[in-house]
Amino acid sequence: MTPTRTRPRSLQVRTILVLAMRNLLRQLRRTMLTAAVMVIGGALLIFSFALSDGTHEQWIDSGIRTSTGHITIEQPNFRRSRKLEDRLRTDVRGKAEKALAAPEIAAQVVAVSSRLSVSALASSAQGARPVQVQAVDPVAEARFSTLDDQLVEGRYLEPDDRLAAYIGVGLASSLDLRLGSRLVVQAQDAEKEIAAQLLRVVGIFRNGVPEVDQSVVHIPLQTAGEWLGSEHDVTNVGVVLRDSTAVAQVSAHLQQALVDSIERGDARVMGWREANPALAAAIAIDSFGNYLVFGILFIIIAFGIVNTVLMSVLHRHREFGVLQALGLTPGQTGTIVLVEGLTLTAVSGFVGVTLGYLATWYFFGDGLDMAALMGEDMTFSGVVIDPIMVPQFYPVRVVQILAFILAIGAVASVYPALRAARIDIAESMKFER
Repeated sequence: MTPTRTRPRSLQVRTILVLAMRNLLRQLRRTMLTAAVMVIGGALLIFSFALSDGTHEQWIDSGIRTSTGHITIEQPNFRRSRKLEDRLRTDVRGKAEKALAAPEIAAQVVAVSSRLSVSALASSAQGARPVQVQAVDPVAEARFSTLDDQLVEGRYLEPDDRLAAYIGVGLASSLDLRLGSRLVVQAQDAEKEIAAQLLRVVGIFRNGVPEVDQSVVHIPLQTAGEWLGSEHDVTNVGVVLRDSTAVAQVSAHLQQALVDSIERGDARVMGWREANPALAAAIAIDSFGNYLVFGILFIIIAFGIVNTVLMSVLHRHREFGVLQALGLTPGQTGTIVLVEGLTLTAVSGFVGVTLGYLATWYFFGDGLDMAALMGEDMTFSGVVIDPIMVPQFYPVRVVQILAFILAIGAVASVYPALRAARIDIAESMKFER
């Protein structure tokens, strides 16, 4: 019994496919015009999203390297209080650094920097101004941050430095500091007493963001430990990853490794979105704009598909009437039209995505220079943006775009398919339309 049932069903499927393909080829010019629009739309989607993903990744990388990384481990109250008393103890810092060296996630980790950040008052013979002192390990910080690459004069901190300070051009100008100049920084120490530390300028940097150039001061972590009595404690451990998509995986590993400290309220693991909500909001708004523009574009393309498939239906009333008279059900007649729309969409979408991927990689694989439009020192959400936009290709994005195009094709083919299914056989046999 099974073969006799299977054979007619497979024959019906084959007949539906043959009839659908025949009509697409019979109206070749109309099919090619609609396909061309979809190919261009698919290629534009790939180009736009590859460039957008690459740009967002650059924004994230620039933002996290001037702040606390893709992931940061802090004492839960530090982000609100900014007080030295809310710091990570040495044992918690050690567990975090050990967890980041684990084989399961080590390949994802680019740099780890343990910092001690305190608000202080910097003064010289010229005056005084508030600053943010960041005590760092010079070697680890050079891998973590880009601040050492923004050198204007002098050098960055070195491992054997004790009283060295690396300052921004804004602070140097306001306090009239030069290489070799001395300045004094004062802050509340671990005993809640005001402590002062004499420093000597060894390097001056220019970041491009006024807030950074006027307030950030890097000093050796060992010097801060002696000055503030914090020893080897830090305020945060920052992590830079190879890709922002690895944040969830590495965060989960850290939370598991630090579960005891987290439950005691001694540590908190945060991703960059939580640590830098302004940057996350800016990227979300930009992404929404992209989706909105291309949603409108594909609504227009959907009308083109409706026009192509519906016109074929209106000119084939007699054909559909004959097919139903020969045994096709209204549902099978509508399926023929639906298959036409889906086939046209699937082939055009695949060709468009492939051409868009290859063209974007070939012409813009090394980056698209937007300096003429953006300027050399564009800042975005407090971050200096590199004007060279390098596309980023994610396999999941290709799948999303193909699924989106197929969904558009399916929705656009439903109405013509319903029209074909509702054709009256007697009326359709009267005349050719």
